[in-house]
Amino acid sequence: MSGSVVVYSGLIIAFAGLVAIFWSRRRGLVVGAAGVVLCAVGLVLPAPELRRARAESRLDEFAPVWQFREYHTIRVDAPPAPVFEAISDVRADEILLFRTLTWIRRGGRSQPQNILDAAGRKSIIDVATDTSFVILANDAPRELVVGTVVAAPPGNRARLTPEMFKKSLPPGFALATMNFIVTPDGSGSRVSTETRVFANSDPARRRFAVYWRVIYPGSALIRRMWLRAIALRATRELKR
Repeated sequence: MSGSVVVYSGLIIAFAGLVAIFWSRRRGLVVGAAGVVLCAVGLVLPAPELRRARAESRLDEFAPVWQFREYHTIRVDAPPAPVFEAISDVRADEILLFRTLTWIRRGGRSQPQNILDAAGRKSIIDVATDTSFVILANDAPRELVVGTVVAAPPGNRARLTPEMFKKSLPPGFALATMNFIVTPDGSGSRVSTETRVFANSDPARRRFAVYWRVIYPGSALIRRMWLRAIALRATRELKR
């Protein structure tokens, strides 16, 4: 997240410099150049490798090591069972701003149906696992884990399987895992989602760092709105 903060701080400063040119060309150029430099620094900041010492969740089994991570949580006024069911049933059109943000992320281009272009009546989890993701664990009503390959060496067409996440792969791979965990919380539940990405070579890590730091704000907003949609669906179903 810190790298993303640096990148967007640089972009804001660069924009301020662009505006300042109308009042003082020299000052505006200096401020704008400083912003561009700061943005570039944010894109190339090193991504430290973090490790879970012991497994505390199914996610830890498949992604004990990572360089990129985001985590979000929400409380839901419903018991774990309907909350876990809502995780599997929520559609893209129930997630506020999902289609807008994913449209921006794919540059406005139409794609074959996938998680970035999830139309229709299928749940977003079904769209993901029918296309580019695989289910790694489904321990209802506690934890769901899915994973995908976000980068691979040229010419490597390895089939996506859960075993890929537990074995050594050739350099150049970046694997992403995401989970949802539901835990009892008084009369309701707490649901969290965590995303981890592990790149197994320095070039893959540097390339993904640039991508991650650019898309992180939108990705974080999607995750929060996703949790909100899960909460709304679970409480709505409970009232029926």
